[in-house]
Amino acid sequence: MKLQIDDLEFAPLFSPEAIQKRIAEIAEQINIDFEGRRPIFVGILNGSFMFAADLVKEIVVPCEVTFTKLASYLGGVSSTRTLRDDFDLHVNITGKDVILVEDIIDTGNTIKYLIEKLLLRNPASITVCTLLFKPDSVEHSIEELKYVAFQIPNQFVVGYGLDYKELGRNLKGIYKKI
Repeated sequence: MKLQIDDLEFAPLFSPEAIQKRIAEIAEQINIDFEGRRPIFVGILNGSFMFAADLVKEIVVPCEVTFTKLASYLGGVSSTRTLRDDFDLHVNITGKDVILVEDIIDTGNTIKYLIEKLLLRNPASITVCTLLFKPDSVEHSIEELKYVAFQIPNQFVVGYGLDYKELGRNLKGIYKKI
């Protein structure tokens, strides 16, 4: 089923069921890895809001949830390589285990910037959990990247929190540009 969003056409890539299955699997691993600890999940807005919400619903270890807001796509179909830092964390992460929850890692510039910024606050650890990862596009080694729901080719996607011109975030599945 094709989908029109503004001036672009999209085709299904991942169904809502496939997304929820992978989230449950990742959450199960996080629950094992962080047993006896109390991580802080940091959702990176706007794109990760649906993923972060569904992920933490599956977490059984005690945890905190907060958000920060960064942007690099700025309405287009590729990273602008210009990063907009809209708002910072308002919680103390010193000595705490931080799990960054990202919608997509493309070039890696956004997550690299955020990791470097947060390391200055002396967390116990930083781990990255992303819904989508484009290994062919990444420009930086991201040692903290531990949880990846789906690896995808270098293609533009929308849905399940990801947008095109601020449209499509509400879709339950993920769609690729055709």
